[in-house]
Amino acid sequence: MKNIVIGSGPAGRLASLQLGKLDEEVILIEKNHIAGTCLNEGCMVICALTDITKFIDSNNRFNNHGFIKSQLDISYKKIVEKIIETQEKLRELNQMENELVGNTIIYGEASIEGDSVKVNNESYNYDNLLIATGARPFIPDVKGSEYGLTNKDILKIDDVPEKLNIIGGGIIACEIANIYSTLGSEVNVIARSKFLKEIGENAKKYVLKHILQDISIYEDTEVSEISKDRVITDKNEELEGTPFFATGRTPNSEIAEGFVELNQDKTIKVNEMMQTNRSNVYAAGDVTGGWQLTPVARMEGITAARNMAGYPNKVSYSCIPQTLSLNMEVSFVEDENSTCNDEDKSTIGIPGIAGPHSFWNILTGDTGYTEVEFDAKNNKINRINEISPSSPSDVAYLSYLMREGYNLDDYGDFLEVHPSTDSNYKIIKNMWL
Repeated sequence: MKNIVIGSGPAGRLASLQLGKLDEEVILIEKNHIAGTCLNEGCMVICALTDITKFIDSNNRFNNHGFIKSQLDISYKKIVEKIIETQEKLRELNQMENELVGNTIIYGEASIEGDSVKVNNESYNYDNLLIATGARPFIPDVKGSEYGLTNKDILKIDDVPEKLNIIGGGIIACEIANIYSTLGSEVNVIARSKFLKEIGENAKKYVLKHILQDISIYEDTEVSEISKDRVITDKNEELEGTPFFATGRTPNSEIAEGFVELNQDKTIKVNEMMQTNRSNVYAAGDVTGGWQLTPVARMEGITAARNMAGYPNKVSYSCIPQTLSLNMEVSFVEDENSTCNDEDKSTIGIPGIAGPHSFWNILTGDTGYTEVEFDAKNNKINRINEISPSSPSDVAYLSYLMREGYNLDDYGDFLEVHPSTDSNYKIIKNMWL
C-alpha cells in the first residue's frame, strides 16, 4: 500500500481526500467514527446546540419587545436524538466522499509495526504513513476528577444540569457556558488565570455584559477538589453544581511513542512539511499540538498529503482566524508576526450596526462591537476583534488579506454587501482611509 492514514478527523480525512484526488493509493483507518472530534464530539455539536440557544435568545428578545408571545418547551433529550441522527447522515456523506476518489476505509484500532500498520489482525505495508489521531480532553490531576464531564459527555447526559461548574477559562469553556446558561443552567466558570485571554479586553467586556451576563466568573482560581455535585476551590469556596472540564486537550500520540520523535508535551514533532524524523512518516492535526482548530488541521492534512504524493509544500500559520460560537458570534485574528511598536499602534472601536440577525438588537443596545488595531507606520492591520452575526465570514476574509500582506490603501475599492452587520469596512474605509 502506497499511503496509509491513521485517523479520519479533519486532518486525516482531508489528507486522504487530497491523496485520492491525486490518484494515490490510500487506506484510511478509523478507530471510531469518521470525521473525528469535530463532527462527533466537538465543533458540530457546539454549533448544533448554539443554533438552539440563538433561537431561545431571539424568542426571549421578541417576547420582551411585545410583538410575539410564546413560551418554549425545550426537550434536551430530543435535541440530542436529532443531533445524533444528523451526525449519522454526515458520516455517510464523509465516507462516500472518500470512497468516490478510490480510497479504502477500514474501521478498527491501528498499531504501527515498523514499515507496516496492523488493524483487525491484518498487516498492511506502506510507502508513506500519516498519523492523524487527534487529541482528547485533558483532565487535570485533581481529587475527584473522575466525576467531571467533558465535551465527550454532552450527548450522553439525560438533561440540562440545574447547576454547572465549568473548569477552564478558554474558548471551549465560554461556549459551553453560553449553551447551558441559555438552556437554563446556573453556571459558574472557574478559570485558573484570566477568562477569555484570546480576545481583546474591550471585546471581553462586551461578552460579559451582553452575552454571558447571567454567568458567574471566578478568575485566578484553582480547583482543589471536586465531587459529583460540587467543586471546592483553592480559596475554600464550595460551588454547587455538576463539574465540567474544559481544560485543554492532550494528544493521542501513544501509537507513535518509540517510533517517531515526540515533543516534551507528547505531541508529535513535525517540520513545515508535516514530516516527522522519519522521512516517510508524517503527522497532522491536534496530535501535533499548536493551533487545535479544524481549519488548521485540514490545512496540515492537505500539506502532508501533497508532500506524500511528491508535491513539496510547506504549512504557514500566520494570521489564523478564530471564532467563539455564542448567541452572537465573536471572531478575531491577530498578526503575530507584526513588528509594530506601541507608539505606532492606533485602535478604532465602534458598536455593531443593524443588519440581518441584529436589527432588533438596536432597541436594547446590544448590536455587537468591532475593534481594529492598525499599524500606522506600515499602514496595515494588526488585529481585529468583531462581535456580530457576520463576524465569522468577515474575519476569515480579512485574515486572508492580512496574511497576504495587503496595504490598507488596497481596501479602498472594497465593496461591501448590504445589508450586513460588518463594521470592519466602516472602520477601515470610512474612519481610517
